[in-house]
Amino acid sequence: MPDHFIIQLIGLENKNIQLLDYSIENHICHIHIQLKRKKHACPSCKTRTDRIKDYRTHTFQHLKVAEKRVYVHYRKRRYACSCGKSFDEKNQGLVARYQRFSTSWHQAALFHSISAPSFTYTARTFGTTAPKIMRLFDARTEAFSTPPVALPKVIAIDEFKGDTDKGKFQLIIADPMTRRPIDILENRRAKTIQRYLRERGHQVEMVIMDLSSTFKNAVQQALDKPVIIADSFHFSRYIYWALNKVRVRVQQRFSEKDRKHGKRIQKLLFKRSHKLDTAQKSIIRRYLSLHPDLQTAYTIKEAYQAWFDANKAQERRDVRQSLHDFYQLVQDKQLPEFIKAIGTFRRWETEIINAFIYPHLSNGFVEGINNRTKVIKRTSYGYQNFSRFRAKILAQHFIKNFDISVG
Repeated sequence: MPDHFIIQLIGLENKNIQLLDYSIENHICHIHIQLKRKKHACPSCKTRTDRIKDYRTHTFQHLKVAEKRVYVHYRKRRYACSCGKSFDEKNQGLVARYQRFSTSWHQAALFHSISAPSFTYTARTFGTTAPKIMRLFDARTEAFSTPPVALPKVIAIDEFKGDTDKGKFQLIIADPMTRRPIDILENRRAKTIQRYLRERGHQVEMVIMDLSSTFKNAVQQALDKPVIIADSFHFSRYIYWALNKVRVRVQQRFSEKDRKHGKRIQKLLFKRSHKLDTAQKSIIRRYLSLHPDLQTAYTIKEAYQAWFDANKAQERRDVRQSLHDFYQLVQDKQLPEFIKAIGTFRRWETEIINAFIYPHLSNGFVEGINNRTKVIKRTSYGYQNFSRFRAKILAQHFIKNFDISVG
C-alpha cells in the first residue's frame, strides 16, 4: 500500500510499475522503479520474447512533489531475441528514449510555458534552462505556425503593436462566430494582407474592420466584392473626438479652475444625457453655459447618440436618410471639428450603414484579444521572435477554455 501511494503521489499510476527504493537527499526525491517483466515483440522479426539480456538505468527528472524535485531512476530491461536482435522494453510513455525529463514533465512544462509570463519563469519553476523551455515550446507549438487552408465566410481584422523582428505592427485575423483568433500576420502592409487573402480568402464574404483606408483597399483588391462592415466603436469615436476638440479649443479662454474642471468632466460629456443623474446634469449645464460652442457641440453629440441608438435598437430601412439628416444638422451648426468628422463618415458611409444591417457583427471581441496580447507582451518584456510571439498568442487562446491536468 505505501509503495502504491508513492507511485500515485508522483503521478506514475501504472499497474506495471514496481517501486524498488526511494529516498530524500538535499530536498531532492530519488525514486527507483522498474516495470514488471513481460513478453515483448521483437522489432525485427516480431517474435515475442521475455529473455533478458541486461539492465540499464535511465535517470530522468519528473514533476515536483511538495516543491521538491523528483528524479526517477528507471531500471530498464533489454531483451534478447533468438534472431540476434536486442531491444529496450516499452515503457508505455513514461519517458522517451535519450530524454532527461519524463513525458509528463514535458507536457506540464509546455502548458505552463503557454500561460506563464515568460520562458525564464517556466524554466525556474521546472528546474531547467530557458533555452530548453523555448526549444520545447517551438517544437510542440509547430501546428500553430501553419496558416489555415481557408478562412471562414466572416472575418474581423485589426492591428496591434507587437514590436517584433518582422515589424512594429502586426495584423490579427479573427472569427466573429467563435470569437477566437485565426491567424496573425507579420505586418500590416497592404501587400501582405492582399497576398494572404488571395491565398486563403476565397470563401470570405464579409470583413469587419476599423476605418483604415489601407485595410479597406487591400481587402477590396484581394477579394471579390466583399461586404465591409465598419466597427461601430471606431466610427463613433470620431464624434467624441470632435466634441473633445471643441472643448479643448474653447476652454483656452477659460480660467485655470474652469479648464481643470472641463478636463475632469470629459467622461460626463460623452455619456448619454438620459443616463446622467440630477447632480451630473447640473454639472454639465453649468459647464456648457460657459461657451455657446460647447452647447452646440453637446447638442450634435446627443443627436448622434439618438441616431445611433434608434438604428441599433431595431432593423430600420432609413439608416442612410437619417444619417444624411445628421449631416445636415452638422452643416447647419458650422463647427469645423464636426464638419471634419462627417467628412470621414461620408467616405465610409456604406461600411457604416452595413454596421446597422448586421448589428450582431463587430470588432469588440478583437479588442479583447488585443488586450490579452498586450498583457502577454508586457509580462514577458516583449518578443523579438515573431513566430514565437504568434504561437504564444494563438496557443494561449486555444487552451484557455480547457481544464488541463498533467501528471
